[in-house]
Amino acid sequence: MERNERFLYACNRAPVDQIPVWYMRQAGRYQPEYRKIREKYSLMEICEIPDVCAEVTLLPVQQLGVDAAILFSDIMIPIKAMGCQVDIKGGYGPVIEHPIRQMSDLQKLRRVEPEEDLPKTLETIRILRRELKVPLIGFTGAPFTLASYLVEGGPSRNYLKTKSMMFSSPELWNALMDRLADMVITYARAQVEAGAEAVQMFDSWVGSLSPQDYRRYVFPTMKRIAEGLSDLHAPLIYFGVNTAELLPIWRELSVDVIGIDWRISIPEARNRVGSSFAIQGNLDPAILLAPWEVIEERAKEILDQGMEKPGFIFNLGHGVFPEVRVETLQRLTEFVHTYSSNRLRETGRMA
Repeated sequence: MERNERFLYACNRAPVDQIPVWYMRQAGRYQPEYRKIREKYSLMEICEIPDVCAEVTLLPVQQLGVDAAILFSDIMIPIKAMGCQVDIKGGYGPVIEHPIRQMSDLQKLRRVEPEEDLPKTLETIRILRRELKVPLIGFTGAPFTLASYLVEGGPSRNYLKTKSMMFSSPELWNALMDRLADMVITYARAQVEAGAEAVQMFDSWVGSLSPQDYRRYVFPTMKRIAEGLSDLHAPLIYFGVNTAELLPIWRELSVDVIGIDWRISIPEARNRVGSSFAIQGNLDPAILLAPWEVIEERAKEILDQGMEKPGFIFNLGHGVFPEVRVETLQRLTEFVHTYSSNRLRETGRMA
């Protein structure tokens, strides 16, 4: 089988023969095979066993026919390696035993040395690079989202403790963001050196900030990270939920791909970020629970918008829900490939 690199072509806004597709949380609870593995191992345990972690990562590629794999992991894995006591509670999320509330708490977080602290993750990447015929996406949490867990002590709706630190203790906040930025740069670089061919930064909760506050408290950190990874020759993807109002600021970041959710249309997202980025998105994952006719209609609309310009990757606006059927994703993947191939051929834009 020839190696499929259309995902990388799209990241670089190069012509493709059909629109590439992958799904956030494409390895997970909707798969019977994954649920069976989880009967034996916790999420954290899977991440610590390279053969099992690679198997979980590979499964959706083989099952769905997607154009990229994303490393099965969790954004808290490197946080745990920094010396933070983290427990992932099913149906709830990460729980931090000792949240960061003052400078002495932050000083307990050590710097990550990936080869020493995260050898299992890097070994998983090396296994996958040998096995895969599609690109492997590494990933990391982005500093604001990681900070929100570290400060709140777990998931939050309002991020009151996080914002309170930002507004009331800017010195502590900036020190925390600097420490997390160092980790993100080091961890992302190590993943690429081990074999990952792109890296996605998940900033899932940064949409809770106003543009003004993002500009002041987060943007300098993201700018440093993007510039610190610019020599890797691996596409850098930046994704967040409910971030439509932040996109005009994101256009100043030296990333390659902007991931968007369903709250903004692709043409409007392109209008806000400009023409220097590929766009990834943006089907509402809840649509996957609708009748096929509805799914096809929405997917077609997204594809028509995405194919108006080079540099489009079909994805969801957030992760796959556990209630989604495997057959639905198989059918959607096939539709994205077939429909986009035909449309690109008709319009003369096929690679």
